[in-house]
Amino acid sequence: MLEKLKEFKPTSWSIDNKTSIYIVTIIITLAGILAYNRLQKENFPDIVIPTMMVITYYPGTSPTDMENLVTRPIEKQIKSLSGVKRVSSTSLQDASAITVEFNTDIDVADAKQKTKDAVDKAAPDLPTDLPKAPDVQEINFSEFPIMYVNLSGDYSAEKLKKYAEDLQDQIEGLPEITRVDIVGALNQEVQINVDMYKMQAAKVTFGDIERAIALENMTISGGSVTVGDMKRAVRVVGQYTDPNAIGNIVIKSATGGNIPLREIAEVVDGFEERQSYARLDNKPV
Repeated sequence: MLEKLKEFKPTSWSIDNKTSIYIVTIIITLAGILAYNRLQKENFPDIVIPTMMVITYYPGTSPTDMENLVTRPIEKQIKSLSGVKRVSSTSLQDASAITVEFNTDIDVADAKQKTKDAVDKAAPDLPTDLPKAPDVQEINFSEFPIMYVNLSGDYSAEKLKKYAEDLQDQIEGLPEITRVDIVGALNQEVQINVDMYKMQAAKVTFGDIERAIALENMTISGGSVTVGDMKRAVRVVGQYTDPNAIGNIVIKSATGGNIPLREIAEVVDGFEERQSYARLDNKPV
């Protein structure tokens, strides 16, 4: 008895119509490529994780009291909210910080409003002498850097900053990078430390010094001159490149005398006051 074989018609049709299958495959491939090219792309897509931070200040309070009086009452109300994924807190001297992470299906605006409502519910349990109400802030992860590059070495602060700026230019030249920030580097500045007694004896004011420096430290356009068939721009360059030359600026006193700045002030080529710090293994970078 011969065994009867079943025929799968789509397969048989595909075998008998190879050309049609090739054409359909090409059409699907082209449609996929076209759809991919039309997809919206971002170099740095926003990472939306609804996360809030509740910060409370209570001066003169120890970390233990901060936890018992402020952190726990607020945490209790926040944990009762729907959609909360994780709650973490830190109680410090004079301050409390609570981080609330919601599920990703929760809208950021709704998450912030829920957190504010929870803080309001906890208000009756908080100390009545708080300087101000707890502050609810949104944590925006799109503002966080994706990579840190530390630069260190046995160089002066000026040279190390120059290397950092060169590296910054090279990294920003990459098509995938939109911005690079330098942290921890000091900006160079020229400090003019005036001797008050000498300034008063010379009958000179701070305004006199400021005006004299401003008038000397500038570049002025002188128009243009024609040389043969060409026009050339003329500039009077007066901006200082050598800080020591600033000491030669002549200050006119109230009595009409002319006094070099170096006789009443010390000119120091230094750096501005540090606003940020960067460290690696407890060493400055």
